[in-house]
Amino acid sequence: MQALTAQTITREAFAPYGWLIDAAGGTGRPINAGTSQRIDNLTELAFDAEGGAPCLAVFRAQPRDIAGPWHEMERHALGTQTFIPLDGARCVVLVAAAGDRPAADTLAAFLVAGHQGITLRAGTWHHALLALDGGDFVVIERRAERVDCDIAQLATPVHIVLG
Repeated sequence: MQALTAQTITREAFAPYGWLIDAAGGTGRPINAGTSQRIDNLTELAFDAEGGAPCLAVFRAQPRDIAGPWHEMERHALGTQTFIPLDGARCVVLVAAAGDRPAADTLAAFLVAGHQGITLRAGTWHHALLALDGGDFVVIERRAERVDCDIAQLATPVHIVLG
């Protein structure tokens, strides 16, 4: 079994897999007569491949024992997938670089705080939602007639340790 330490997520470390959504410390532009700040361009979104359209859903997550072992990864080759907690729930995102199969040498685990979200690049391998705390997550993804979800088994199961 392969052990991975979940590192605290940063924009730079997560960039090969997607985008970190974190408005903390961001300065936007004033809107609504100066009562709000609009902070743009926190992520990229892609939904229109092969006739796809955006879909907004809520995933109601139960807390999971993060240790695993974790065996299965999935990818959405035709669009991005975004997770944003509504209730401040933390999660761990287990990812591997895009490719035909998830490669063990590209596996990484990131601890995502309850005020942050993530967007996975199209084709990035990832484990299903691994919530540390129970709560609701807004999920924005591609919807189309054909479901865009490939599943692969890891050659060696992964055990995650919180760093």
